[in-house]
Amino acid sequence: MLFDNVASILNDADPFETGYSYGLLGTPTAMALAARICELEGGFRTAITPGGLAAITLVDMALLKAGDHVLIPANVYGPNRILADRLLKRFGVESSTYAPGVGADIREHFRPNTRLVWTESPGSITMEVPDLPAIIAAAHEHGALVALDNTWAAGVYFDAFAHGVDVAVQALTKYVGGHGDLLLGSVTAATKDLWKPIREAQEMLGVGISPDECALALRGMKTLALRLDHTEKTTLELATWLATRPEIECVLHPALPSCPGHENWKRDFTGSSGVFSVVFSQGTPRHQVQAFVDALKLFGIGYSWGGVASVVMTYDFSQAARCTNYGYRLVRLSIGLESLADLKADIAQAFAVAAEKSQILDRRG
Repeated sequence: MLFDNVASILNDADPFETGYSYGLLGTPTAMALAARICELEGGFRTAITPGGLAAITLVDMALLKAGDHVLIPANVYGPNRILADRLLKRFGVESSTYAPGVGADIREHFRPNTRLVWTESPGSITMEVPDLPAIIAAAHEHGALVALDNTWAAGVYFDAFAHGVDVAVQALTKYVGGHGDLLLGSVTAATKDLWKPIREAQEMLGVGISPDECALALRGMKTLALRLDHTEKTTLELATWLATRPEIECVLHPALPSCPGHENWKRDFTGSSGVFSVVFSQGTPRHQVQAFVDALKLFGIGYSWGGVASVVMTYDFSQAARCTNYGYRLVRLSIGLESLADLKADIAQAFAVAAEKSQILDRRG
């Protein structure tokens, strides 16, 4: 960035109002993406971060101080909880968890110093849909702010600010990017008063982003509606089919009655995305679940999701502090743009391969 004159150097106004002055504070490409995300979310203003975890961290660092208390759902994205347990604790911020189905009873978890309540809908991996309006009302009554990880809904299927959320974050790496080739996040504030500390923290922490990745995210937004529409339809049909399979005990998809909080999803959301989980039947051995995942051909094995290719990951909650302990029997699927027929065929053959391998091992055992 070069300046026209000395007066322009001394201009310390918000670059969102006057134009950018230094790349770390935002380039024209980053500001264009921020404006698009802000319009999508319906907030006051948006900060772009290097990833989804950076967005969560920015919210915590901007809105919390030593002596404050933050509430985190027990089914939250793991690094969010680790951030509170380790880094925030070192800085004198207290944290505790609450069950995702708590609703208005979250009041029982408030402390006099509760400043922030994190929410996630649906929850990571186990997919519970909380009663967000009840949680938000209770938090605001207490004088606490509410932050929402809105990544699953892509900022589209759930109107965070219409429901009273104060700050919404997304991992733009997922549906906004859409192609598995970038890392970005976003923090959108509901009001000017909330935007000020977020913007200040972004500048002081040096949270900069590459204009090249922002350009990729802007590209992704051009096809976001088409990709979400295709993914929603394919995923619903696939999830409904999986619910009929004898290998599966239950399907954890918010749009299906088998998912905890389904009624909340039905009331608050306008659609569903492509991420859901299945729980294998009781008695299914661990090696059979793992063999199923290994046998899939169209699904890559990985943690990230929301791209054009389907992804699968298996989890073991045997030692985890989760509200519902599915042990090692839970598998999360992210559905991409492949055809429904191909995905069904791939899953069916993986079930068959896993069952055959399990029988062989059982005979040997």
